Amino acid sequence: MTYGRQVPAVEQTTRVLYFLASAPSGAATLTEICRAVDIHLSKGHAILATLRSAGLVVRHDPAKTYSLGPGVLTLARSLLDRTGLATASEPYLAGVAAATDCTALLGLITTGRVFIVARREAPDAAVGVTIRVGHRYPLGWGAHGRAIAAFLPPERRAEVLGGDRCPAADADLDEVRRRGFAVDIGGMQAGVSAVSAPVLDVHGEPAAALILVGTFPAELADAHGRRAAAAAREMSAALAPYLENRS
Repeated sequence: MTYGRQVPAVEQTTRVLYFLASAPSGAATLTEICRAVDIHLSKGHAILATLRSAGLVVRHDPAKTYSLGPGVLTLARSLLDRTGLATASEPYLAGVAAATDCTALLGLITTGRVFIVARREAPDAAVGVTIRVGHRYPLGWGAHGRAIAAFLPPERRAEVLGGDRCPAADADLDEVRRRGFAVDIGGMQAGVSAVSAPVLDVHGEPAAALILVGTFPAELADAHGRRAAAAAREMSAALAPYLENRS
């Protein structure tokens, strides 16, 4: 799908929302918001006032900070309810989380990013890794980026990972495709490991990614990766109806 020229005010508004979603404390002042998204204070104030009127942002008067409002939950819940992905993926996430003592995530590929739409933590894990539903990752980042790119035609891999692909890098992705999963040990964060396998649509292209995140050592990555790949294959068949109309 080809999109036309962007509307600056709308683009700025989306950047404000995404900044608030990723703010470490969950809230930020007007000055912090405007500096982060590179807009003037007057424009930021107008955008925030409009978002407040829609319930998408709330203002905390004592601290003079802003955070996401309950309207965002309404929109997010509507999307998840409409797609059915959270419910449909639950048994697969629960099974692989319990088998690996990892946090299992389903990341939907949309608008050039991976959005976490469902998650399940291992019931008996001694140490857990908490990643919220709604969190977004760059499409080409970490284990999921390599897993997604590996299942695209070679000429389209640059769309995910960016830049020119060298033969050695393509050989690595070919190996990921052969194994069915990608591994990242400490690349996202020190002490945190991940494996990922693509969830394919009816055309055989990645529509989502199953991601297992935990503190497991490198020697368990292969076993966890095989489990992720097996679960992703099952999910590819079961979730296909929910993946057809993504954008």
